[in-house]
Amino acid sequence: MRVLVTGAAGYIGSHAARALLQDRATAVLGVDSLERGHPGAVTALTRLGGPRFAFSQLDLRNHAATRACVADWRPDVVLHFAALAQVAESVAFPERYEACNVDGTASVLDAAAAAGAAGFVLSSTAAVYGAPSRLPIREDDPCAPVNPYGHSKLRAERLVAAAAAGSTTMACAVLRYFNVAGAAPDGTLGEDHRPETHLIPCALLAAAGRAPALTVHGRDWPTPDGTCVRDFVHVEDLVRAHLDVLDAMQPGACVVANVGTGTGHSVRQVIDAVERVTGRTVPHTAGPRRAGDPPALVADPAHLRAITRWRPEHHGLDGMIADAWRWMQANPAGYVTGRS
Repeated sequence: MRVLVTGAAGYIGSHAARALLQDRATAVLGVDSLERGHPGAVTALTRLGGPRFAFSQLDLRNHAATRACVADWRPDVVLHFAALAQVAESVAFPERYEACNVDGTASVLDAAAAAGAAGFVLSSTAAVYGAPSRLPIREDDPCAPVNPYGHSKLRAERLVAAAAAGSTTMACAVLRYFNVAGAAPDGTLGEDHRPETHLIPCALLAAAGRAPALTVHGRDWPTPDGTCVRDFVHVEDLVRAHLDVLDAMQPGACVVANVGTGTGHSVRQVIDAVERVTGRTVPHTAGPRRAGDPPALVADPAHLRAITRWRPEHHGLDGMIADAWRWMQANPAGYVTGRS
């Protein structure tokens, strides 16, 4: 099987490419603009895949270049991870999110259809639900994004659904995932955003003394301890969901499924877990609520479990944090060009 992985130098895309190369004996073409992805992740994948892995630096907003690249590779399946994914940034620069997450998806989707790809899986997000009226969240709950990031992903979802409905040969899936954490257990890949905005790595960096004190955005949310609640899923479980859903997809249809554990943890609980795992204090300060944040997001993963064999194998918040901490300790400067 020939698979195109967009955003392959990023956090989730690189882990997906790794899983494909390890478990499916597939040929993988990774593409990434490297605007935020890491050459070090590409190096790690090249070492792992050898001749079965190729990489192309590509901005998907360039429709002509994207179509030419995909036509040359002729993938059986496209896993589309490339996106901008910072809520606060999306509030400040909504046009960037429209261009990357919507137009970029349209570009690669058009190229995939023209090249005869049989499958297309979109990386989406719980942000499409906005501030839900009930928990856990099901796929048939209303989509009402509260920030431009969520709006851009919902528009991308609709492009994929329309493409599936208009085709008799291409099967599609949209996976709405919740908060992703952890790192590859063999230490080859990890999480390294510049700047880092995700809660667990920010808390770890603060504990390590390599970042300022963690800001807790609001302590008066309508949650048990007043801090935001999120559903954390291990990155290894997340990418396995992408592989499992391929067997549930049917030509002319679009599967929509949540990927989460069904268990929520508050910011306060994450801080406690980081201190427990690392044996260090997490310096933190109270800050105002952040624009575009819902108080709680917890998945109901029953639909994905019903249509695939998927079950989370990496249980527990402490385990996710331990994997992330191990990679961070081994890579104190994050990714460095030429090595992982």
